Amino acid sequence: MPGVDDLSRPRGLRARPVYDPDTFGRLSETVARFLGTGRYLAVQTGIVIVWIIVNVVAASLRFDPYPFILLNLVFSTQAAYAAPLILLAQSRQADRDRSEVERDREMNSRTMADMAFLAREIAGIRIALEGKMGREDLGEVLTRLDDIQDRLPSYSSDMGEPA
Repeated sequence: MPGVDDLSRPRGLRARPVYDPDTFGRLSETVARFLGTGRYLAVQTGIVIVWIIVNVVAASLRFDPYPFILLNLVFSTQAAYAAPLILLAQSRQADRDRSEVERDREMNSRTMADMAFLAREIAGIRIALEGKMGREDLGEVLTRLDDIQDRLPSYSSDMGEPA
């Protein structure tokens, strides 16, 4: 029935505008970056010079006579929007810096733990190697075995008697 009210929705309730904070933040960063460029300052200076020339020299084109109230209003409006956008961009940058510092801190902790583990492993290997026999030790043992062998009586292999 086309004339029946839909009772599932209250009357007069309108949906609020929905915006994505990240998209708005990226937009504010883009605007803040642009406001800090030399190109912006040059264009703004050019517009102000043309504005003043038109309103001082060309009497027939005057739309904002001296003291340039409209120009001041434009600058005030621009400043009213630019300052919060710049602050928003700075706070987003500060948040990114904080998260980067936290990631660096975690990475440093893992690196230090890895280095401590490797230092313990190297120390364990050094301790294990101290108990191993080296070439000099083996040479001494072989020399003593040769001396013992020289002192033993030699046996003939066919008869089992000393030669």
